[in-house]
Amino acid sequence: MKILVCISKAPDTTAKIAFTDNNTAFDTNGVQFIVNPYDEWYALVRGLELKEQNGGSVTVVNVGLAENEPIIRKALAIGADEAVRINVNPTDALQTAKEIVAFAKAEGFDMVLLGKETIDYNGSQLGGMIAELMDMPYVSLASKLEMEGTTATIHRDIQGGTEVVEVTAPFVISAAKGMAEARIPNMRGIMAARTKPLKVVEGSGANASTTIANYELPPAKGECHYIDADNAAELIELLHNEAKVI
Repeated sequence: MKILVCISKAPDTTAKIAFTDNNTAFDTNGVQFIVNPYDEWYALVRGLELKEQNGGSVTVVNVGLAENEPIIRKALAIGADEAVRINVNPTDALQTAKEIVAFAKAEGFDMVLLGKETIDYNGSQLGGMIAELMDMPYVSLASKLEMEGTTATIHRDIQGGTEVVEVTAPFVISAAKGMAEARIPNMRGIMAARTKPLKVVEGSGANASTTIANYELPPAKGECHYIDADNAAELIELLHNEAKVI
């Protein structure tokens, strides 16, 4: 089974967020970047587990410039067999999807896995776009994936319960919490990643469909109101008239 895992570069969750170029670009100065956790912890690790159970190979793909190669190497250290970097600096999800599809269509992958969203834009768009462009079934927000031959049984957490669906390969799945447990690269994996192939391919020329008008930070949190425990009437009045939550 040939498995493709799409990985994205994202700012570390502790990074200080700021903007530049008149608030039209993310300021990357001093920011530590990581593999997007949903891609790494759930999509990649589950792909590796399936390979270990059923044989095959796991390829990771990233759309980005050479500065992304350290995070691609981390995916190799965790256990991916090979990696591809598509040499494009994408500016929206559709452009990213088109570049991945241009590469993947000719490779005959049985499964495309990716995280449910990135932790910077939280768009949750890429999986559906890839599936549409590749004419494959798409299951989003999967929390469990089991394979029996070419048939996948997938669990999705929904309001009030769990939905179970079956799909036959090839297909696209976005992975959510519960799909797998995070793996930490060991020294053997880190050393092996240095010699594993990292292929760089030029982009297909797909254009972005959107532009950034501007970014802005969320409003600062207001001051806390401390109410005496014996003064329930004042608390109710503030919740009703100021916070407007009751």
